[in-house]
Amino acid sequence: MKIAIVTDAWEPQVNGVVTTLRTTQQTLKALGNTVEVFTPNHFKSIPCPTYPEIRLALNPKPRLKKSLASFEPDAIHIATEGPMGLAARSICKKNKWAFTTSYHTQFPEYIRERFPIPLNASYAFFRWFHSGAVRTMVGTQRQEDLLISHGFKNLVRWPRGVNTDIFSPGDKNFLTDPRPIYIYVGRVAVEKNIEAFLELELTGTKYVVGDGPAHDELKNRYPKIKFIGYKFGKELAEYIAASDVFVFPSKTDTFGIVMLEAMACGVPVAAYPVTGPIDVVRENETGCLNEDLAKAVKCALKLNPKDCLNQASDYTWEKASMMFQSNLSAIKLP
Repeated sequence: MKIAIVTDAWEPQVNGVVTTLRTTQQTLKALGNTVEVFTPNHFKSIPCPTYPEIRLALNPKPRLKKSLASFEPDAIHIATEGPMGLAARSICKKNKWAFTTSYHTQFPEYIRERFPIPLNASYAFFRWFHSGAVRTMVGTQRQEDLLISHGFKNLVRWPRGVNTDIFSPGDKNFLTDPRPIYIYVGRVAVEKNIEAFLELELTGTKYVVGDGPAHDELKNRYPKIKFIGYKFGKELAEYIAASDVFVFPSKTDTFGIVMLEAMACGVPVAAYPVTGPIDVVRENETGCLNEDLAKAVKCALKLNPKDCLNQASDYTWEKASMMFQSNLSAIKLP
């Protein structure tokens, strides 16, 4: 099967969407498919306002149209709702090509954190965008229910996976700070609600692994917390595995792959009972969910790491990618 994936999110960005798409591409190829990912890296682009590490393609439609026609895909998947996604949607609609989309990010909520735009207005745009798709893929039941409540239709499931060759239990002595050690991994940005973690009064040591537009400000405001920037692959796994609790303060994620990565390292999760954690975490088994994040952290400290490992083993990228392919298979282009 020849699959075209169009996305505004791609390397060198570091986030769950990029991880998902890159790993899905690799896994689909291993399953015998031909997969081409069309990204802003192929076009002239500018930095996204307030978030310069994200590049926005400038007028990608003419070149993207030629590239898709040359590739002659059996299926087109539009992964994001930015300039690349809008161009691909327009091309598909004009040529009467069926396409799928995926809902990776709760952008209406993200936008509200940065600009005073009503949620209803943002949801109207995203509802319009995805209404053109034969199917829109979502990660969890909670996310599906939320979108249905906002009028979205034709929703199907596409879960995520974790690479247990990289993420696995490691040496706790890798980190020698006072314990317990609590770790956050992800973008350092306002929409991740990271200050809810930074402000917790906890005995021990807090780590922040990642970068983003709020990194420098928060590092200066919280000098006792260890901000160590981006870490990748085995080195990232070493930090996670050496910690005692993985804290996930976000209230706007649709899944949260990093929670699976923590579980694969034998580290329980503390989070709010919201979309993402509520579907991924097994309450009081692989993590604790509480509107009081400090209580969730203290609860998670008591959990058995073996239960985390058992749950992580259920999430493989092969299973996730096969479901992605299945969602495409019934709507091949003519």
